Amino acid sequence: MSDPGLAPPARRVLHYVDAALFGGSEQAALHLMAALDRSRWQPVLLYHPAPGIARLAKGAATAGIRTVGVPRVASGTSLPGIVRLVRAIRAEAPEIFHAHLSWPLACKHGVLGARLARVPAVVGTAQLYTTPGDLRQARFRLRGLRRIIAVSREVEERYLRDLGVPARRLAVVPNGIPVPPALHPPNPALRAELARGRPDCLVLTPARLHQQKGHAYLLAAAALVPGATFVLAGDGPLRAELEQRARELGVASRCLFLGERADVPDLLAAADLFLLPSLWEGLPLSVLEAMAAGRPVVATAIGGTDEAVTDGVTGLLVPPRDPAAIAAAIARLRDDPGLAERLAAAGRARVEREFSSRATAERIMRIYDAVASPVPRAAPG
Repeated sequence: MSDPGLAPPARRVLHYVDAALFGGSEQAALHLMAALDRSRWQPVLLYHPAPGIARLAKGAATAGIRTVGVPRVASGTSLPGIVRLVRAIRAEAPEIFHAHLSWPLACKHGVLGARLARVPAVVGTAQLYTTPGDLRQARFRLRGLRRIIAVSREVEERYLRDLGVPARRLAVVPNGIPVPPALHPPNPALRAELARGRPDCLVLTPARLHQQKGHAYLLAAAALVPGATFVLAGDGPLRAELEQRARELGVASRCLFLGERADVPDLLAAADLFLLPSLWEGLPLSVLEAMAAGRPVVATAIGGTDEAVTDGVTGLLVPPRDPAAIAAAIARLRDDPGLAERLAAAGRARVEREFSSRATAERIMRIYDAVASPVPRAAPG
């Protein structure tokens, strides 16, 4: 019999990621797991090992989070894969199964496995909304989730309107990041390497080279700001196409394609401003990271992003697909250092106040407490 004067033991939550590549959704999952109060909830990561997702497993291990790798459920031979998945879930005996959804049909095998394993509560974080090809299937799959945690009001609205998820099963909890106590010191050598002797501003865009991120409009804007150097950190399926487009526009010498980088904090410290010209988002971590780094932000006025950036207060918002507006915002910040400093300071203050990973984890744990089966509470000492 347990001592009523002792706090109850930590309960296990199994976080499931089914991605094959490491991106913003996976980084958000990692931030959340690392920030959980482990005296209350003990996280375990369940994932499918692949070269592109190794960064997630490594990050979890560094944070002291145990990882469980299970082969991916193959299409056409799903039954053996589902059986393996169910066995792995049962072996962990979690009280909560937490799926991280990069789109509405993500994690479908994991959610099914959790239900077959009779996990008491299954929840999911909806990081992004893209219209599924089969709305009926998506609605059916989502019924397996006790609670769907939308990272922004925009994502919540799409799940309500397009997928018919009842409001009682939805909650909005913004993404959070670990906010450093002080600004990252700049590296003059890195700045010189990126600037290549140019005296004008460095514009940083750390994002996957994918249609979603709007790089084509960045390149068109670069042609309108001849003094600026654009630093693109990230890789993706559009790299060759974007590099060719930069050559066609005559901006290739001022648009640096760095590929994947592990030193984004250093890049942010070296840059004069941050640009994210996305066409759609959930709540982009890169914007929060730029604000926390004290960089003035230029971003598109789209759902999710506009819940972190208030135009003229914590950054500048421009219409999507508008190179002229992007160029004008960059020139405005370059020509008005006082404005850039005010926006950067307000942005950092807002991230500290509203978007820290600790604040996000606390709100998520309240949801865990609400959906999990009750446990005896410790008697007051």
